[in-house]
Amino acid sequence: MNKTITKAIALAASLAMGTSVLAACSSSASVDPSKGKVYYLNFKPEAADQWKEVAEKYTKETGVQVTVETAASGTYEQTLKSEMAKDQAPTLFQVNGPVGYARWKEYCDDMKDTAVYKQLEDSSVALTDGDKVVGVPYVLESYGIIYNKELLQKYFSLPDATVTSIDKLNSFKALESVADGIQKHKDELGVQGAFTSAGFDSSSDWRFKSQLAGVPLYYEFKADGITEQPAKITGSTLQNFKNIFDLYITDSTVDPTQLSSKTGEDANSEFALGDAVFYQNGTWAWTDLSSAGVEADNVGMLPIYIGAKGEEDQGLTTGSENYWCINSKASERDRKATADFLKWMITSKDGKNALAVEMGFSTPFKTFSDVKTENPLIDAYTKSLKEGKKSIPWTYTMIPSEQWKNDLGSALLEYAQGTGSWDKVKSAYVDGWATEYAAANEG
Repeated sequence: MNKTITKAIALAASLAMGTSVLAACSSSASVDPSKGKVYYLNFKPEAADQWKEVAEKYTKETGVQVTVETAASGTYEQTLKSEMAKDQAPTLFQVNGPVGYARWKEYCDDMKDTAVYKQLEDSSVALTDGDKVVGVPYVLESYGIIYNKELLQKYFSLPDATVTSIDKLNSFKALESVADGIQKHKDELGVQGAFTSAGFDSSSDWRFKSQLAGVPLYYEFKADGITEQPAKITGSTLQNFKNIFDLYITDSTVDPTQLSSKTGEDANSEFALGDAVFYQNGTWAWTDLSSAGVEADNVGMLPIYIGAKGEEDQGLTTGSENYWCINSKASERDRKATADFLKWMITSKDGKNALAVEMGFSTPFKTFSDVKTENPLIDAYTKSLKEGKKSIPWTYTMIPSEQWKNDLGSALLEYAQGTGSWDKVKSAYVDGWATEYAAANEG
């Protein structure tokens, strides 16, 4: 759920050399080394500037050095491995849930005495290992299909519109008919397609190989009563996956043959310019959309409908893959400095403003009751709850490895371009899961 913040040429050069791209910042204000230091390896490129600003404010106020480095999109795990091997390793990092914790277990300090844990509105959302609190989520996020209200209303007003109001757009069948209608009338509506480009550049492919994959996974897990990471999956909902993916690539702003080079920036721009009506992304996307000139009162967000039974009552897909972890191998002084920094982030005016307003996060802490977000996509989540819709929990945090995602992404791209079959997608999805689970759990 992030976008590349470096120029494509810089990223290509970096990857060619086998290195990670980092956007680094360290406060320039005078520091007091006796107070310890904080080094945060940030997962979210879209929030890099905001973290830089808030780090400088904290150092100016406290004299504690705060350094933030941001991994380029899709490189967090390899960057974390590299940084942890250094003498000056991150004192603060993050994992995506139980699977990520399993990889970094020996580096996760017990956080049960920290303010960020004690201030959780619901302590059950913390990542635990026995009696230990090993990770605290700092953001609850929702994703779905963002839509342009004005353009959608133009479609609803067409004489042959199959759906005429947003409350009736509540199933895959309805979404498919609307998307097909928009594509048919794209010249009349002034758009290039119903959906933004489903780009498979690294700044965009996570939207499909992780987020989109998480919806059919949820319905398979629900049907099979699965609550923990399984050793294998059946792919019983793969046809549903195919339904929605086919819609994305056919009712689109671009031809499928162009998808390999299309980026997250392209999709964001297409939506912001009004070239597309629908854009799969999440609450975190508002910062970029707002910067591109999108008006808050002109966007809403639908659930991702895939043709599953009962989806008419489905809400947005909501959860977290952003758990703060304090490095247990850091010095006691640096661990305390890190815990104090986190406390400031959720209790001070500047810290809360940075998280909730500047970064646009929906936070899980009691201390944010007085903070009002200006993010309309978070408002869409709140509205969904008030309407009695049942949110879908994030299941892709159970995905066994990054390799599973990458192989699935490659298969999806080949299928979209016409150079590979859906059977290859099925193999990457089902067989790849068993292979990657076994590899991750050897011994």
